[in-house]
Amino acid sequence: MPDAAQPSELATILPGSWNVRATNYPMWLSRDRTSPRFTYELRSENPLVLRDDVSYFTAAAVEKHIVGADKWTGDGFVWRGRGLLALLPSRWTVSGMNEAKTVIAVRFQKTLATPAGIDLLVREGVEVHELRSVVARGSERFGLTAEDFASLTWLDTTN
Repeated sequence: MPDAAQPSELATILPGSWNVRATNYPMWLSRDRTSPRFTYELRSENPLVLRDDVSYFTAAAVEKHIVGADKWTGDGFVWRGRGLLALLPSRWTVSGMNEAKTVIAVRFQKTLATPAGIDLLVREGVEVHELRSVVARGSERFGLTAEDFASLTWLDTTN
């Protein structure tokens, strides 16, 4: 596994928009939700707190948003949504990234409502040629085992 990114580094890397390009997370594997994108905004550096906006399109081509906040807890983030989603916190970590810090692997822990999962995110506006091969050749850098890599579904990015 790669060395864990420190909060100060994450405060620099994460803000901005990221497109989900590969996943094993059931929410993104359904045709009911497409083109998932995570947008992070820095709220505070110490403690590290991010505003989190997860957007996607429904099957009817309607854009939806899930908004919450992510607070660094020393070994990862705890996400809390708004409204009823505040009752369903989620823990996640950045398990690795490429050298340019434009591709990151995010690992979500199991919750009462969701299974554990992995999303592979690419910074919006960055084109990574042969992304699947890049990740396969450097899977340890992303904190992925062979089983993790095999479990990923590569999303169509043409929609």
